[in-house]
Amino acid sequence: MISLLIICLAVLLIITGTLKLKIDPFLMLLIAAIFSGLCFGVSPSDLVVLITTGFGQTLSSIGIVIVLGAVIGVFLEKSNGIRHIVTTILSVFGNKNAGLALNVTGFFTAIPVFCDAAFVILSAIPKALSKKTGSHVIFYGVSLATGLYAAHVFIPPTPGPLAAAAILKVPLSDLLKYSFLVAIPVSFVGFVSASFFKSNKAVSQDNISGLEVESLMETNDKDLKFKWAYFLPILVPILLIGVASFFSIKESSVSILKSVFLFLGNPIIATLLGVFISYLLSWSTPKEQKNGWVSEALKQAGVIILITGAGGSFGAVLKSIDLSAIINFNSANPYLGLLLSFLFAALIKSAQGSSTVAILTTASFVLPLLNSFGIGDSIGRLFTVLAIGSGAMTLSHVNDSYFWVVIKSLGLNVRQGITSFSLATLFQGITGIATVLVLYALLQ
Repeated sequence: MISLLIICLAVLLIITGTLKLKIDPFLMLLIAAIFSGLCFGVSPSDLVVLITTGFGQTLSSIGIVIVLGAVIGVFLEKSNGIRHIVTTILSVFGNKNAGLALNVTGFFTAIPVFCDAAFVILSAIPKALSKKTGSHVIFYGVSLATGLYAAHVFIPPTPGPLAAAAILKVPLSDLLKYSFLVAIPVSFVGFVSASFFKSNKAVSQDNISGLEVESLMETNDKDLKFKWAYFLPILVPILLIGVASFFSIKESSVSILKSVFLFLGNPIIATLLGVFISYLLSWSTPKEQKNGWVSEALKQAGVIILITGAGGSFGAVLKSIDLSAIINFNSANPYLGLLLSFLFAALIKSAQGSSTVAILTTASFVLPLLNSFGIGDSIGRLFTVLAIGSGAMTLSHVNDSYFWVVIKSLGLNVRQGITSFSLATLFQGITGIATVLVLYALLQ
């Protein structure tokens, strides 16, 4: 009982420090790791080893991928690549299906770009569409925001899924394959939730011209073919990792082709090729400017890497303790284990606001409990990551910085934001865990 109280206090310490005292999550995760270790009687020297080893082992598998993913994101942002992606998708879907187009746009954009930054960049499009069509800006804005959010919590190389996969030792190729199966319906549910606001009276957007959307839609065939190239930095790494996954499970003799694809499909090499493609798409940009973009990406990635590493340290300390003896299930039920992982992540998310912190904290907490939950095998670990991602998006409200980015960019008040965007994220999270449980059952 005392051990369980220590764990609860450690989690409460993270929530209080980040939410009330506004201390950086990196510091709070380290403090929680030290607090937990000392309370459980770990010697100071062993505790330092656990913290540094956990930090290093976590980042050894994903640190470089986080950096390279950030470089791709910044290049797409600065080179107007995101705008070209929007142009292409709007051209394919047309104005009548613009809400769904924005949802799809958000989904693909958030794979390399942090969702809050991507929403700020794209926020003029929902407002312009609202002015042009007369539909409420909430319809277009929430369609975009929920598409961004779905990819943010499920699909690498966004930091949360990467970190959870590293902590729970889930191969990225497996995570990519199943994360899309969960994230796509979750994203679509966000669009369906937003559709309830479609016929409402539009919010006035006097400072936005409807011509902005028309200018996006005006593109000739040559331009359209070129704009498709901006999908390549996102799609090529994903495809290479998927092909490598196929060769890794296929029982065949070693061949040159297999060796080549296993090399190219390594997450580090695949993401590096995405960076190379980003450079090619920005070939006309001065070298000095591109160097500045890389520096900006390194600054963005540095913060995420530190938080991720600290989460690994916290997880290493908890792993060293026999939590399965503390929280013991007489009859291991994998569905209950997945549901508890979801609920714990949702609790942490709702309490402190950050999806990434919720994912890291939950992954670290459930790691020593996987066998007790009955999900200690490779499939169980994989679906635990997806269950945690579902919980980490349930529910975005006033303590979440992304909530404020969305409502302020769209010109909404808090009540409108809660009844539209927050409610949509609740439906998305429920859809996510339901999809996880169904897929898990089908694979058994």
